[in-house]
Amino acid sequence: MTGFGPHLMLDGYGCDKERLTDLNLIYRILEELPARIGVTRIMPPYVFKYSGLKPEDWGLSGFVLIAESHMSIHTFPEKSSVSVDIFSCKAFDTELATEYLKSTFAMGKVECNVLDRGSEFPKEMSAAAGAVRAPRRRVGRPAARTA
Repeated sequence: MTGFGPHLMLDGYGCDKERLTDLNLIYRILEELPARIGVTRIMPPYVFKYSGLKPEDWGLSGFVLIAESHMSIHTFPEKSSVSVDIFSCKAFDTELATEYLKSTFAMGKVECNVLDRGSEFPKEMSAAAGAVRAPRRRVGRPAARTA
């Protein structure tokens, strides 16, 4: 990995519809998956049911902040599909996450993309810290004080 961090984008099709409608399961995934892949959950998950503009577009959405960024899950039970995003500034095992999610949702087919985000993001701040700590030359005189 050379950039800021990996972004796993996973779309599952032919999933178990009961699992896609299980709010507690989505919550549990977002609660447990961060530790499984070595990132740090910093808040409880937030999961809610939503209704889309079309009746078949309803589902569950869940989100959790991790110290390294975030995870989200969006289910579409009527379409037997799920979309998951995991973005982290720390490397994590994308294959372990993929296999866990495939198994948990009983996916029939999976589209998986992993991006290495932020190729220009400055990883080391030592040069910047050195510049901040270095002596500075005075540009102008401070204003005179009057009593």
